[in-house]
Amino acid sequence: MVKVLVTARSFALCDEAKALLESQGYLITWNPVGRPLKEEELLELIPGMDALITGTDEVTEKVIAAGLPTLKVIGKYGVGYDNINVAAAKEHGIQVTYTPGVLTKSVAELAMGLLMAVTRNIAAMDQLVRQEKWERITGTELSGKTIGIVGTGNIGREVAKRAAAFDMNIIAFDVWPSLDFAAQYATKYVSLEELFKKADFISLHAPSTPETVGMIHAKSLQSMKNTAVLINTARGDLIVEEDLIKALQEGVIAGAGLDTFAVEPLRDQRFFSLKNVVLTPHAGSNTRETVARMSIMVATDVVAVLGGNPPHYPVR
Repeated sequence: MVKVLVTARSFALCDEAKALLESQGYLITWNPVGRPLKEEELLELIPGMDALITGTDEVTEKVIAAGLPTLKVIGKYGVGYDNINVAAAKEHGIQVTYTPGVLTKSVAELAMGLLMAVTRNIAAMDQLVRQEKWERITGTELSGKTIGIVGTGNIGREVAKRAAAFDMNIIAFDVWPSLDFAAQYATKYVSLEELFKKADFISLHAPSTPETVGMIHAKSLQSMKNTAVLINTARGDLIVEEDLIKALQEGVIAGAGLDTFAVEPLRDQRFFSLKNVVLTPHAGSNTRETVARMSIMVATDVVAVLGGNPPHYPVR
């Protein structure tokens, strides 16, 4: 019997995707702990599996080796696959797939939601009202302010579209600028250094690469306005968290809205004590619509590979 390990937690919310796997007669093993799995936990579960559907679990070279000789496909439930050792998978002839293009709107909407939550102190005032304290905290309007978008791929462009609707000025940085996009949304491409200096709000949408890891550090934070707000719905390791915590504590920047972290789940108590940060649990893609799209896409490709056919969305 074909065995499939599903560690992506929200995959189980899509009945259609579950039914697709079950219709093939697969034996499905579900995430037993309700959180992303560490390497040592996957090492116990992966032996004998034909397929792995993974979220942000640690799919290391050791995990892939432990899946041999049965493991044939690793389906990434999401877009970023930096948690998977793709080189090791390819070396052993294991197909890796992903789900591009399905979560752009949901992540962009969360980025804007975090921006509004921070600038208008929504979470803080909610807590005051619950404590029966009828107190207002003065916020900041988005209209007329400058947003700096770092990375103008699919998600960054969706953020720009929404920022334009809020009558914001848009500047951006990308190693591959898109002139058509810039013209459509009146976006000006600038250097990363200029973006940090000029933007009132900075939204990160870059992938995790050797060039981008740690791009937000003490020096870059010092170059920002002391009224700046930093939003990260991309990858946690883009930020040197030690430097960001210090900057938030000392008022180097005004605030931050964070959905991703260097280590997840987040356990750093210093973040929890900060009043100028809004935190969410890597939930950018967690909408009903995106969950359904991603689940069906990854399940369809897993079935294709296990049936001896090429996937629709392979990692190249």
